[in-house]
Amino acid sequence: MSSRREFEIAFVGLKPGIHEFSYRITDKFFEAYQQQDFSHCEANVKLSLDKKNSFMMLKFEIGGKIEVICDRCGNRLPLDLWDEFNILVKLVEEPDLMNQQEEDPDVYYISRGESHLRVSDWIYEFINLSIPMQRMCKEKDIGGPYCNKEVLEMLKGLNRSDRKPENPLWKGLEKFRNPDPGK
Repeated sequence: MSSRREFEIAFVGLKPGIHEFSYRITDKFFEAYQQQDFSHCEANVKLSLDKKNSFMMLKFEIGGKIEVICDRCGNRLPLDLWDEFNILVKLVEEPDLMNQQEEDPDVYYISRGESHLRVSDWIYEFINLSIPMQRMCKEKDIGGPYCNKEVLEMLKGLNRSDRKPENPLWKGLEKFRNPDPGK
């Protein structure tokens, strides 16, 4: 994927209607962007482009697998990717002005004189948006083959109720925490 041209669609030559494109995305794709917080990306992107006279509807379907660092134990954790995103691309006279004024992130403007549509930035964004914010295995899988058993034991120890009792020096300060506004 060294050539970014494979992510450019020459839409001028396409007839009105639905056209499908597919891309296989690996770690090499992300070399053009900053360092990622995931690795071993094996994603498939299916793009359906519905071309009309003055606009195009793009539907991105993201699927595949990546490897992230678990938020709970710090081990590598494989995650499945699956999501769908839609973009409406409108052909206008002043795309820069229209893009600045547009509040809907799913609407994008390009010049009527354009002949190619570059989709690599959208693919990058949509793969990143497909990754869950909380990167942990499910509760039922805790302690499974991807978990760091030592860290899990430490976390269990922190949750136990056998902590040291509170320092008596601070006990009297409790009454100042939430003063009664009615007094």
